[in-house]
Amino acid sequence: MTARPDANGLWFSDLTRLVEPRSIVLVGASEKPDSIGARTFENLTVYSQFQGDLYLVNPGRKEIHGRPCYPSVRDLGAVPDLAILAVRADMVLDSLRECGECGVKFAIVFTSGFGETGDEGRAVEAEMRAIVANTGMRIYGPNCPGLNNMNARLGMTFSPAWRIDHARPGPIGVATQGGGLGRSFIQSMDRGVGIGLWCSGGNEADLEVSDYIHYMADAPDIKVIVTTLEGVRNGPRFMAAALHAARRGKPIVALKVGKSEIGAKAAASHTAAIAGVAEINSAVFRQLGIIEVDDIDELIDVASLLSRATPTGKEQLAVYSFSGGTAALCTDMVGIAGLTLSKFAPETLEALSRALPGYAAFDNPVDVTAEVLVNAEVGYAALKATASDPNTDLVLVPIPVEYGKTSAMLADSMVRVQSEDSTPIVPVWMSDRTGEGHRKMIEGGLMPMRAVGNTVLAVKRFIEYGKWRAQFNPDWRPLAEAAPRKAEGDSTALSEAGGKTLLAGAGVTVPGGVVATSADEAARAFRNVAAQGTGKVVMKIVSAAITHKTDIGGVRLGIASEDAARAAFEEIHANGCKAAPADRIEGVLVEPMLPSPFVEAVVGIHRDEVFGHVCTFGLGGVAIELFKDVSRRLLPLTPQSARAMIAETRCHELLKGHRGQAAFDIEALADTLVKLSDFVARHADRIDELEINPLAVRPQGQGVVALDAVIAFRGTEPSQW
Repeated sequence: MTARPDANGLWFSDLTRLVEPRSIVLVGASEKPDSIGARTFENLTVYSQFQGDLYLVNPGRKEIHGRPCYPSVRDLGAVPDLAILAVRADMVLDSLRECGECGVKFAIVFTSGFGETGDEGRAVEAEMRAIVANTGMRIYGPNCPGLNNMNARLGMTFSPAWRIDHARPGPIGVATQGGGLGRSFIQSMDRGVGIGLWCSGGNEADLEVSDYIHYMADAPDIKVIVTTLEGVRNGPRFMAAALHAARRGKPIVALKVGKSEIGAKAAASHTAAIAGVAEINSAVFRQLGIIEVDDIDELIDVASLLSRATPTGKEQLAVYSFSGGTAALCTDMVGIAGLTLSKFAPETLEALSRALPGYAAFDNPVDVTAEVLVNAEVGYAALKATASDPNTDLVLVPIPVEYGKTSAMLADSMVRVQSEDSTPIVPVWMSDRTGEGHRKMIEGGLMPMRAVGNTVLAVKRFIEYGKWRAQFNPDWRPLAEAAPRKAEGDSTALSEAGGKTLLAGAGVTVPGGVVATSADEAARAFRNVAAQGTGKVVMKIVSAAITHKTDIGGVRLGIASEDAARAAFEEIHANGCKAAPADRIEGVLVEPMLPSPFVEAVVGIHRDEVFGHVCTFGLGGVAIELFKDVSRRLLPLTPQSARAMIAETRCHELLKGHRGQAAFDIEALADTLVKLSDFVARHADRIDELEINPLAVRPQGQGVVALDAVIAFRGTEPSQW
């Protein structure tokens, strides 16, 4: 078995002989009815089309159903590509060692009773990984339902559902952690969805979802990848696999469960505090081009649509129905979703006017009236004209009721037109009653959806993915793929003054301030600093132990005289000593007060434990926690991604110049985001959190100024970086 690095240097094993083995040994084969060993044997021999060598191991049997049975893998006289283990939990480790030592490439472990049971079970899984390290054999499972290769009609599973699960092979690959949600998707075959491969890795003691995604990205028979996730075990590998799929042009549709966050950890910065697990996951998915959905129906609808066409992001829609009210409902939902109806070309309107009665509505949306229910050729001609329109990229056909033979006639027209025209026709079967028409659509490859709202949402996801593809930079790689491990030791916060010194060294503009350690020094600092700005100064407590200075009375604005500076020092210093030990107080920072106008933004970068450093940008000041008007990106940022982050937020309207006001310096803001990204990238092992709140964005051409700074680091002091 060979392992190969992807373009990012992360190693992924070639899973070809797991998915399509030339030879299999079933360890724990049995004739006992309904046992795992018996059902697996039956699936391999009766309900599969496996043409390779099948070996059986059971020390208590000489043969099973006329096939020879061996006492151990060592006795086979051959080395199979794959071992399937259908044995008790206490026999799994010995069986795995034997397979690995004999040179077996892969092992599928059905057995449960490991990591899901607690620490003792996790310790056994650690021993499984040791077997992988010592022998090179890769392990699929344990606690899994097996692997189903529908396109090869090979069921390496004990499930009695396999006999019908291969009914409709196709271009969708499915990679799941759990079996139930995966099988729910698999059963969408009954709706016409073609599925080629299902990998459900259970506890993922060794191989994980990332490995299956990476394999499917290269598999020639897979066009779309579907995944259901409870969590991402290894962020860099997952991101590498997703980007590998993106570079291969394979969309990934993901359902992430466990989105709610209970007990968010305390963090020094606002941006880290509001960056919940679900928010980070969603931001990472968007950046990687993964289409995140909210339930199984949406997963099915989006994947089925992607399996039929590749979006450009510029799609325009036509609505076609025999019911005026239904056409209006669908059109409303298209408009609410922000999608675009196509404007029919003159030749399309002419063809529709010839085909339809004069009272029909043939300008998009098309209401063909009940005439199509009695005249098959009218329905065919009208739908043909609609699908052939040069401005139309996709046709929605909402069907409100089951009409027996007339529904079947409509289905025949749709299947016929789809065979002649590449524009996807998407039927929406809205009735709870199905019949011959519904069946004909499925048999014709049309994959009817179940509700207008679901359909429009799926189309929106489809188009958004096309927009993402159009701007995707295949050369971009997340920082976490190459970043060194975080430095040893606990995280330590710098004071604002220390943080601003670092930022200034990174090229970020900061006020020219002075740290005063006495009231007299504060007065002298006022004389030197006030002249730099408005004639007034801002004074703030300086202590790494005090992050939220305003809360403890540690900030005073608009100081306009030396006497006021002395008094402010005494008050601020006293408040600081109440909030932190005196030896943790460095003094009071005296800075020039920045003249208006400016917009308060926030930039925060924090280390996510799964995906690495994430940048958050949005409306700053106290508004960040109230409005949470933010966008997020993985590092490193580029000038293009920095500008895109800014444009995604509502505060972008303020920055552009709201209601005739002058515009602010968006280019300087984007440049600062990139500088901060570069700074963190250079010290990725040390920096845990960095936040500037507020970052004052001044009028166009006047730049930005970091008015506050929080930096938390680990390892050596910044002076030694």
